[in-house]
Amino acid sequence: MNPYILSILLFSLGLGTTITFASSHWLLAWMGLEINTLAIIPIMAQQHHPRAIEATTKYFLTQATAAAMILFASTTNAWLTGQWDIQQMAHPIPTTILTMALALKIGLAPVHAWLPEVLQGLDLTTGLLLSTWQKLAPFALILQIQPNNPTTLILLGLTSTLVGGWGGLNQTQLRKILAYSSIAHLGWMMLITQFVPSLALLTLLTYFVMTFSTFLVFKMNNATNINTLATSWAKTPILTTLTPLMLLSLGGLPPLTGFAPKWLILQELTKQELAATATIAAMTALLSLYFYLRLSYAMTLTISPNNLSSTTPWRFQSSQTTMPLAITMMGTIALLPLTPTAMALLTP
Repeated sequence: MNPYILSILLFSLGLGTTITFASSHWLLAWMGLEINTLAIIPIMAQQHHPRAIEATTKYFLTQATAAAMILFASTTNAWLTGQWDIQQMAHPIPTTILTMALALKIGLAPVHAWLPEVLQGLDLTTGLLLSTWQKLAPFALILQIQPNNPTTLILLGLTSTLVGGWGGLNQTQLRKILAYSSIAHLGWMMLITQFVPSLALLTLLTYFVMTFSTFLVFKMNNATNINTLATSWAKTPILTTLTPLMLLSLGGLPPLTGFAPKWLILQELTKQELAATATIAAMTALLSLYFYLRLSYAMTLTISPNNLSSTTPWRFQSSQTTMPLAITMMGTIALLPLTPTAMALLTP
């Protein structure tokens, strides 16, 4: 793609998200989401591969449906209450429709089916953009609307953690596994959004750091399925040693970074007298942990059959930039001690 066109599209992507962040009126927020969607579609389709085109079409139809629902719900709210303000969602019907529309935007279960299919059709760089940046604007709107009944978000959260864990169990494609990982993490965020929004934001930022390093590791190894991970030891030995720690951090094991948000969320749910919800969420995390362990096993404990000429490609100079990977990898593994500082910064 022409660098000028790419820079315009990336600028539009940032502009759409910023407009949604800054808006207090539903029409402006909707316009920001639309700019965001229209800017990423050419980036998704730039490969001109049939699978990329199919993924782009699915993404466009899904996002258009969600945008239409948002417009319908906000107009209904204005008709019923006379309010266009995002934080003045008083009527339960438009609030529920909006919650489901935003859930469709980011890929929460049970409206998640498009996410693994779309991510599978994209290259890893665009998939990273879809898994991180594209979730910011809808998530900001979810944080601002306050449903009268928190049961909706709790049910969405529990369903997402369960589907995210269960759906990733039998997958061999890394992009689909990352999609189900995204669904599960979003479920944890939804569980706590109503009670401690700053903790939901911390979970989102932690997820961004972890998923950024995961995508970059797979990109560095040019891996798209589990079998190709077995050759990574010959390409990047040190990175292959650190990757299991990164995957276990995604699974939420102590003393790694990914443990902090899960720990705090379970603690807060218990404080809110939702012990059963916390127990179910903790048990669904075991499902996700299983497929992260599968990836760790495939990457570090199996060796691909190689001939002598292909066993030491790590000796050659790599053309890929490694600094972003190094920073996010350290963040994924070692940020747990900074949890109190992060919470203090995010709490208003």
